[in-house]
Amino acid sequence: MPLQLDDYDVSILKSLLKDGRKSFREISRDTGITSPTVKARFERLVNVGFIKSVSPILDFSLVQHTTGKPELDENVEASRAIEQQEQHKHDNQAVELQTANSNIKKGMKIKLDCDFCHGPILGDPYVFKFANYEQFFCCTACMAG
Repeated sequence: MPLQLDDYDVSILKSLLKDGRKSFREISRDTGITSPTVKARFERLVNVGFIKSVSPILDFSLVQHTTGKPELDENVEASRAIEQQEQHKHDNQAVELQTANSNIKKGMKIKLDCDFCHGPILGDPYVFKFANYEQFFCCTACMAG
């Protein structure tokens, strides 16, 4: 059976979508969930592959390109074109984030693949926990492997 998101997972993800730089303590304050639970839930979502990365969104419009040297200022026009492309990408990412934020709901299911045979886990997964890391298996044979 796929991993099913609950209210805690949804609140943590929505808090991270607002600002991915938040600490577990800040997320805890925002959501009313204890810090250790936030950390455990975050790590579980990373371990199952639902959270791929926490990446910065850069605002290249804040970068100043004038160097004061005429021979280097010739590249300013090319830099502006790159900035416009980056701003367009940023706008598209903002729309994607808003769409993702509205699509995260309680009960949403995340497909799991067995960490041993890489096949789909159709029923309840067999979970092996070791040092804050969880591995998910489809059967006891894979878990033993």
